Amino acid sequence: MKNYGFIRVAAAVPSVRVADTAYNVSGICRMTDLAEKRQVSILLFPELCVTGYTCGDLFGQRLLIDEAEKGVKEIMEFTRGKSVTVIIGAPVSFRGGLYDCAIVLKNGNIKGVVPKIWLPNYNEFYEARWFSSGSDFLNPRAAVTGRNIVNGKDSVREGFPDEIEYAGFRCNISPNLLFETDGTIFGIEICEDMWTPVPPSTYHALAGAQIIFNPSASNEVVSKHEYRKSLMSQISARNVCGYVYASSGFGESTQDLVFGGAALIHENGILMAESERFSTEPSMTVADLDTERLDIQRQKISTFSAVSPDGTFSAAYRNLYSLVRLGGHAVTDFGSCLYRHIEKNPFVPAGNEEETSLRCREILAIQVTGLASRLAHIRTSSAVVGISGGLDSTLALLVTVLAFDKLGLDRKGIIGITMPGYGTTDRTHDNAVGLMESLGITRREIPIREACDIHFKDIGHDSSIHDTTYENSQARERTQILMDVANSVCGIVVGTGDLSELALGWATYNGDHISMYGVNASIPKTLVRHLVRWCADNRFDGAASEGARSSQEILYDIIDTPISPELLPADDKGNISQKTEDIVGPYSLHDFFLYNFFRNGYAPDKIYFLACKAFSGTYDPDTIKNWLKTFVKRFFSQQFKRSCLPDGPKVGTVSLSPRGDWRMPSDASCRIFLEDAEKS
Repeated sequence: MKNYGFIRVAAAVPSVRVADTAYNVSGICRMTDLAEKRQVSILLFPELCVTGYTCGDLFGQRLLIDEAEKGVKEIMEFTRGKSVTVIIGAPVSFRGGLYDCAIVLKNGNIKGVVPKIWLPNYNEFYEARWFSSGSDFLNPRAAVTGRNIVNGKDSVREGFPDEIEYAGFRCNISPNLLFETDGTIFGIEICEDMWTPVPPSTYHALAGAQIIFNPSASNEVVSKHEYRKSLMSQISARNVCGYVYASSGFGESTQDLVFGGAALIHENGILMAESERFSTEPSMTVADLDTERLDIQRQKISTFSAVSPDGTFSAAYRNLYSLVRLGGHAVTDFGSCLYRHIEKNPFVPAGNEEETSLRCREILAIQVTGLASRLAHIRTSSAVVGISGGLDSTLALLVTVLAFDKLGLDRKGIIGITMPGYGTTDRTHDNAVGLMESLGITRREIPIREACDIHFKDIGHDSSIHDTTYENSQARERTQILMDVANSVCGIVVGTGDLSELALGWATYNGDHISMYGVNASIPKTLVRHLVRWCADNRFDGAASEGARSSQEILYDIIDTPISPELLPADDKGNISQKTEDIVGPYSLHDFFLYNFFRNGYAPDKIYFLACKAFSGTYDPDTIKNWLKTFVKRFFSQQFKRSCLPDGPKVGTVSLSPRGDWRMPSDASCRIFLEDAEKS
């Protein structure tokens, strides 16, 4: 059963009774059983969950510590025969000190004990009153030659984890333990460790941990939770890792504090799952984390592996850690159930109305500033835009208008040119003309039919044959007109082609493929539509004269117009006959393919798996596979067009500029990618 790089993790918040280890152990076992049934690979419980966090000076009672050890042993035995790895919290006595520890259990074994390093001793927290710091195991002056118990074998190294006999089992105890299960490496930091200026998780991640688990006991005060979430988001983003957090909940003492039972799961800065706080019932928060995505992102970030405490990431630093292989595999059927939201429109801003509006403003600001800077640099007050009445040229025109407004230039310096051809329809022509008039720019119309007829005669092409020559000649004729007009007014041609077209090569080489500045170069088609709608709703609503259609009305109609290059004659009713998505496939699918291929580095097989989840009920699996193969073929075969792209502003994290984010040989083979798509 293929896991596609996913691993299922869970943060459990059981109800507890302070100092009642039998009750707490029973609850932990019940939730462990539930996690096993839900095919969880790694299950995290809160800090000191075996005893309860708020025991206070009872931690100084030997009876409680002994009962906690018995409880850990009971939980350990309960995991026998199960595939889930369990992380629990308990007080552990060692060499005359008491340590606040996370204990890793797997299949009836204790795999390691991780003590808390940073003990709060301020405000309402007095942990240093009862516990010793895990830094005892990291202090070079205190380091002794220890026996390193890894995979059941002893090895002797200076400064490595100490051996502890606990709950009838021999294992290592150290803050610098990493664990591997199901191909995933994880590390542990405990509660306050996360809040420090340089948390242990940073070192864990540099040593190879893909996921950090944090058993915590963090009380609730007003606004603290939002800061807590922000902190975890930053840590997971900075360390390019998953972060799983479980904090104490109902049943902890409320003598002075209230514990809300926060459970959070982040991946590379994104909140994947969250519990409802202040529940009186046990809760389990589950998410499927993508370790393959994390590895790819780390690989792309050259500074990640270059950083370490001494400025270099050396083998010596890694050797401060001990890797414990847990063995066994969780059998998780991700095909039947995936605890992970798959965004079908990854380029389109998500969130509430205010959040999406802010994102649209920022995107347009980047486009507008890029063009305005170029206009100012070359000291021109003229720009030429080919206006077709379609989405791409509309967005390019709106950006140009906003750039002129930003620079205080007269909009009449924008020359919008309609170039009716064989396939131009009344609807697109009227929208193009109406939009230019409503925006107050200079409008020109230069038909291309006669020029193309002469050109076909010159090259000996039969114009009744509607082939590639027939189509591309029109695109190149239009580009020639735009370039020559720009020369005549000492201006520049603003390109209209978008990111989706560049990915598919849906542009005529040396035709609409060329401009002097491509403002839409990193705006995919799904986002183009969204931005035009936002502009209609928020920025452009006026009309050129009384009785004329408003910009807003025209923009709405453009949004509803089928996407087409209009290079083939209209049908008998004068409607668009050449619809792009009928030829190359739905842009919603292609943008999904592009994002996951480029941004996440996924293989076609995994992209297909995710697309089937995201577009379930919209496209059937065969349709998705067909267009995925089309995407692969076109993406590879059309690279030569991207290798000589004009300048254009990078807007999002996906850009195909040959000078920046995407450098690929034009003659690269797509064989292995097509085969991977075919086997999906």
